[in-house]
Amino acid sequence: MKKALLVLLLLAPMALRAQEATEDTAPAGTVVTSLNFPTERLVTPTNADLYCAGFVSKPIQSHHQFVAGGLESPFTTRFATGEAVYLTGKYEVGQQYTIVRESVDPNRYEMFKGQWSALKAAGQPYEEVGRVKVVDTRSKMAIAKVEFSCDTIVPGDYAVPFVEKPAAAFHSPMRFDLFAPSNGQLTGRIILGKDFDTELGTGGKVYLNVGANQGLKLGDFVRATRTYEVSAKDPVDSLSFAAQVQEPTQARQTVIDPSFMDKSRGPVVHVSEMPKRAVGEILIIGVTPATATGMIVFALEPVHIGDRVELDQR
Repeated sequence: MKKALLVLLLLAPMALRAQEATEDTAPAGTVVTSLNFPTERLVTPTNADLYCAGFVSKPIQSHHQFVAGGLESPFTTRFATGEAVYLTGKYEVGQQYTIVRESVDPNRYEMFKGQWSALKAAGQPYEEVGRVKVVDTRSKMAIAKVEFSCDTIVPGDYAVPFVEKPAAAFHSPMRFDLFAPSNGQLTGRIILGKDFDTELGTGGKVYLNVGANQGLKLGDFVRATRTYEVSAKDPVDSLSFAAQVQEPTQARQTVIDPSFMDKSRGPVVHVSEMPKRAVGEILIIGVTPATATGMIVFALEPVHIGDRVELDQR
């Protein structure tokens, strides 16, 4: 009991100094509270997060290397951990390969104007569905064992050389500036979500239209942000701006104007003047020259496809 009390007494000044340091570094005119500076506690990526995240890149060059079938073909067409698969192409015994799948969204619904043109410029979406190790090359097709599967592997999935991904270094829990203005660092946009999800929370994977060519690297953190103009331009969310928000006893009715044109009915609130808000923190777990894969490690609300991102240098 005495030891526990001693530890608490020693930790208390440290916590106080950490709080004071945060308040000292806060911008002028702000007060650090849990409202505008909530404490973020980050989720650590697992191996499955790192190796099943998928990516967007220029088309792969190894279309001649793909899964042709498996031990129980044609009766079995889906293969998972521990099973044997047959690979077309040339391989060496002991080599490891990541099995990837070119993916396409059958819905073709744009979550923001220009999404598909932005995705086309960025590259082709790929799912990472598993990892295999070549165990035999005596026949015209290589035989490989599925060492790890994210999803069931099917004929037609491609085999690309396996590349080990380093674990990211994490910072301790700290304050998250909910209303941080632009810091002038690298900016980009979320152009797609894993499995074509449109709203993602903590643990979700997203793909950005910036990458190594712009200076982004593994282990970087980016902050997802959103303005109220986005809601004003959304065909569904914008309907809320037409709702009555005042009390009938108010003498002058305030107008929240998403079109920036209404100046005839009392006070007008322009959504363009409302502060930009941060919605989540994203860890970069994969990069290509022009794109990046990120994992949402902290989210205050769902992160949307189309949200902007900004490099968050700590």
